[in-house]
Amino acid sequence: MEMLRRSSVFAAEVFDRSPTDKELVSQARALCRDYIQSRLSRAGVGWSKPEPTKLASSWGTQGEVSAVLLWLGDELEYLRPNVYRNVARQLNITVASESAVSDAFLAVAADIFSTGVTWGKVVSLYAVAGALAVDCVRHGHAAMVNTIVDCMGEFVRKSLSTWLKRRGGWADLTKCVVSADAGFHSHWLISSLCTLGHYVMALVLYLLREK
Repeated sequence: MEMLRRSSVFAAEVFDRSPTDKELVSQARALCRDYIQSRLSRAGVGWSKPEPTKLASSWGTQGEVSAVLLWLGDELEYLRPNVYRNVARQLNITVASESAVSDAFLAVAADIFSTGVTWGKVVSLYAVAGALAVDCVRHGHAAMVNTIVDCMGEFVRKSLSTWLKRRGGWADLTKCVVSADAGFHSHWLISSLCTLGHYVMALVLYLLREK
């Protein structure tokens, strides 16, 4: 597709400098809002998403990265739909509590990345965020969506910003797919199976934590 063919040119022209932590966090939050909005729309539940923030030029085109993230998330959720459904129930938390939602999300995030960082794991974390947001809105706690977005930004700041800088930023995600007439094709799916297994283990580990 033309979008992905342009991405390599874009990366060569724009990523001469490493993005700042602040830019990476802002971008992570913007991607999270896009992902959550997509999943809420698909689930048929509404949420008033804030107006998009104008980000620094190192971000490039948010739509390109967001489209790839959503597509990869679709693939991951298709492979194991039960893993990314009813996440709040799997975590045994009440979505009425901001601390419970944030603590659970950050605990799962820490477990997913405990053995290192890959784009497959990053996509997995966004899938968790989207599924958890759907649970929150369905149960009448739409305000928790902002909590999830904030948690994503905080986790990226503390745990992923260095890795993202080494890869030139979020646009590197577009290299996880190749263009074809029929649509995107991924070459990360084999490694993602390991990610799925690790995420299931993360849920188990969280449930076994002392309360």
